[in-house]
Amino acid sequence: MDNTIIHLAIAMASFVISHFLMSGPLRRPLISALGAQAFLLCYSLVSLGTFAWAAIAYDRAAVTVPLWNGMHPLAWIAGSILTIVALALILPSFVRNPALPGAKAAGLGTVVPTGVFTITRHPMMWGFSLWALGHIIVAPELRVVIFMGSLILLGLLGSHFQDQRKLAENTREFEPWQRRTSFWPDVRQFTRLKATWLVAAVLWFIATVVHREAFGIPAGPWLWLG
Repeated sequence: MDNTIIHLAIAMASFVISHFLMSGPLRRPLISALGAQAFLLCYSLVSLGTFAWAAIAYDRAAVTVPLWNGMHPLAWIAGSILTIVALALILPSFVRNPALPGAKAAGLGTVVPTGVFTITRHPMMWGFSLWALGHIIVAPELRVVIFMGSLILLGLLGSHFQDQRKLAENTREFEPWQRRTSFWPDVRQFTRLKATWLVAAVLWFIATVVHREAFGIPAGPWLWLG
C-alpha cells in the first residue's frame, strides 16, 4: 500500500481515537486535572490539530482506482439525495439539542420530542454521516473511503458512547429522553421537517456551485450541466 495512504489512515485513526479517549475514559481525569474550561480548550485543540493533520494527509494521499463507477447516474443521484437529507437533518439540529456541548439537561426528562428530534436524537451526527456516505458513493477512492468512513465511525459510534455516558451521569433526565427518541432515524417522520427540505435543497444547490468553482470538481446537477 502507498505510504501516503498509510499516513492518511494513521492521521484519521489519531483523530477518531483521540475523540473517543477524551470523551470516554480520559474525560473525568482530564477535567479533574485541568478544570472544565481548560479541558474543553484542550479537547478543541487536539481535535483541530488531528483533523488538520488528517486534511493535509488526505490532500497528499495518492489517487487510487475507484472501487466502482461513482459517476454512474444512479450513484450520483443517490449521493445528491443523501447530501440533501444530511442538510435537512443538520440545519435544525442546532436548536435545543441536548447533545451539544454545554447544553443544560435540567427538565429534559419531561420534554416531548418535536421536529427533527422525532426522527433521531442525534440529527447532527447522522447528518454528517450521511454527507460522508454520499461522498463515498460518488468518489469511491481508497483515500475517500478512509477519510469519510472514519467520520462516519466517529459520528455514529461516538453518538452511541455519548448516550451511554449521559445516561450514566444523569439517569433521571436522559432515560426518559432516550426512551422517547430513537438512535436510528425513523424515516416515517421525515415529513415533520416541512420547510426545512426547501432550505436544504437551496443550500445544497449553492454548495454544488461553490464545489465546482472552488475545487473544480462537479457536484450535483453540474455533472450533466457542465
